[in-house]
Amino acid sequence: MVDLPGKHPMKVVRGGTVVESHWAAPADLLIDDGRVVAVLTPGSEVDASAVVIDATGKLVMPGGVDPHCHVGFTSGEFTSLDSYLECTTAAVFGGTTTIIDFAIPRPGQQPLDAAEVQRAKASSGLCDSALHACVVEWDDTTADQLKTMADAGIRTVKMFTTYAGETMANEHTILNTMQTTRDLGGMVIIHCESDAIVTDAQNLAAASDGVDAAHMSQTRPELAETASVAAILAIAESQDAPVYFVHQSTPAAVELVADARKRGLVAFTESVAHHLILDDSLYAGEQPERFVCCPPLRSAEVVEALGRHLFTGAITTIGSDHCCYDTAQKQVHSHDVRHMPNGLPGVETRLPVIYSHYVDGLGLTASRFVELTSANPARTNGLYPRKGSLMPGSDADIAIWDPELEWTVTTQTLHMATDYTPYEGQQLRGKPVTVLVGGEVVVHDGELVDATARGRHLETAPLDFSGAFSM
Repeated sequence: MVDLPGKHPMKVVRGGTVVESHWAAPADLLIDDGRVVAVLTPGSEVDASAVVIDATGKLVMPGGVDPHCHVGFTSGEFTSLDSYLECTTAAVFGGTTTIIDFAIPRPGQQPLDAAEVQRAKASSGLCDSALHACVVEWDDTTADQLKTMADAGIRTVKMFTTYAGETMANEHTILNTMQTTRDLGGMVIIHCESDAIVTDAQNLAAASDGVDAAHMSQTRPELAETASVAAILAIAESQDAPVYFVHQSTPAAVELVADARKRGLVAFTESVAHHLILDDSLYAGEQPERFVCCPPLRSAEVVEALGRHLFTGAITTIGSDHCCYDTAQKQVHSHDVRHMPNGLPGVETRLPVIYSHYVDGLGLTASRFVELTSANPARTNGLYPRKGSLMPGSDADIAIWDPELEWTVTTQTLHMATDYTPYEGQQLRGKPVTVLVGGEVVVHDGELVDATARGRHLETAPLDFSGAFSM
């Protein structure tokens, strides 16, 4: 048993199987002053004052690192509904102990100003957070802004090839940003959909009365994604610049990036939970607006083929692309997806749905699960091994999983600041039952036992992909 809710400087997690990204074995973890200080042979003697956390029969994993969260994100007329406190509370219930948010400037706002506003929110979270900056348009000040942000530990920069008039960057801006971030030890992360192909598809759909939520998948075709990925890879190769592709939804897009890696480019693929679990049949249901996201959900055949790349190594990370809109926001323009808020709530469900479907259901190893959802997100964002590992010296952010626990996903039992989950009613197997943040037990047996706001803004180190992590 664990002594709750008091705080103690030393703890030992005893009796479980520790799962790292490249190994798993029975071991005990000794924790002191918020860090893992030793990985011990099971049953090793420790200081008698150490509080014992019993993990018998459980998997002891690094807390998840979610590389793709939008917290309080404004797009057009809509703002997602969660604060840092609400988002990180949901995150820790789902086993995620670090989120990476986006500082996306509003029209007229400078990237540095957007980053400073968002960074200030970190201290209100239950867990740590980092930031991706965002550049929309290059001007004479952009390089200096990027340097200032890199000096503050913000080294990844989000860019979009779609959403003209709001966040879309042209190819000159993308190339200049790639050059600068490369030289600053950073990386561009990019949303790839050809805006021209998307716009044409949407116009054709509108002309035939098919631009509502039920027809979402036709308005953003697969070819829009692959065409844009190919173009961005060419720019990255011309600059020998690292590049990370967010929420890739098709095997063809993933394979383009994998082929570029074989040619020597440092290039990474992120997929997200809903593209790996859900399919476009949901657009034929009673509330299709709830599932509107970009890229859209794909066919069941595409989802299955995409999921196979979790086993091949072609996918680097799994994020949530968490956007906490509610049904009312989704319904305002459900007749025209061009004006809808895009995105699904998922920071709490990312790990459990992937674990249940792919580890318990399809035989993905627990170590590969940790690699995809914790270690690799930390590596690609300059946070490893502080995050994404349980080796000595790492932060004691720990998710203790019951791999046998069977449960049903319901909105009422989740903690996200919305009125729905896209996984409503799914039967899952496996769940984190105890979660530690900085060595303190925050969640235990389905209850929040420590609501202390201990979140820190994490300054990321210069990115170095020349060593062991050279996918």
